[in-house]
Amino acid sequence: MKIDFEKYADGLVPAIIQDADTNKVLMLGFMNEAALATTNELGKVTFFSRSKNRLWTKGEESGHYLLLKEMKVDCDNDTLLIKVHPVGPVCHTGSDTCWNEKNANGNFLQQLEQIIADRKNNPSDRSYTSSLFDRGINKIAQKVGEEAVELVIEAVNPPLGDGGELFKNEAADLLFHYLILLQAKGFKLNDVIDVLKSRH
Repeated sequence: MKIDFEKYADGLVPAIIQDADTNKVLMLGFMNEAALATTNELGKVTFFSRSKNRLWTKGEESGHYLLLKEMKVDCDNDTLLIKVHPVGPVCHTGSDTCWNEKNANGNFLQQLEQIIADRKNNPSDRSYTSSLFDRGINKIAQKVGEEAVELVIEAVNPPLGDGGELFKNEAADLLFHYLILLQAKGFKLNDVIDVLKSRH
């Protein structure tokens, strides 16, 4: 990318931050060449803070990082569009965006993925999900296997008069643990969807 950092007197260009999954605009920051280089190096969005007069990696104190997914420059080479996977709320107020909007496109699975990512990156002693991440990939994979077997049993041998409730619950358990496994391996559901699209 050829970015025109010379266009503005302060050497800063606007950086529009957008959720890579929901396409919701999350915030606006500014970058100089050093901030851009640090963003690419860390894989976490780093701005030049005008108030602090230094480089500032979003989430360096809160842990609510913006994980770099994709970066584009506009037709005038002076504005960046940065697509990210946010870890937790983006705004310092605790809101999902700096415009106090919910970052959701109606897809509950994406919201659930964000919650799982938060349990991974901000573990809690009271969280079952955090405890799985603490126990490591082998335990997570084992749980996926157990839930898959339980789902198969309910599929082929449903109890009389159940109406499919146990099957749906086992299916939900499997999907939940599958999302945890994806997160543990550094992937999201959209990565798997991309594979399915490529096969279509």
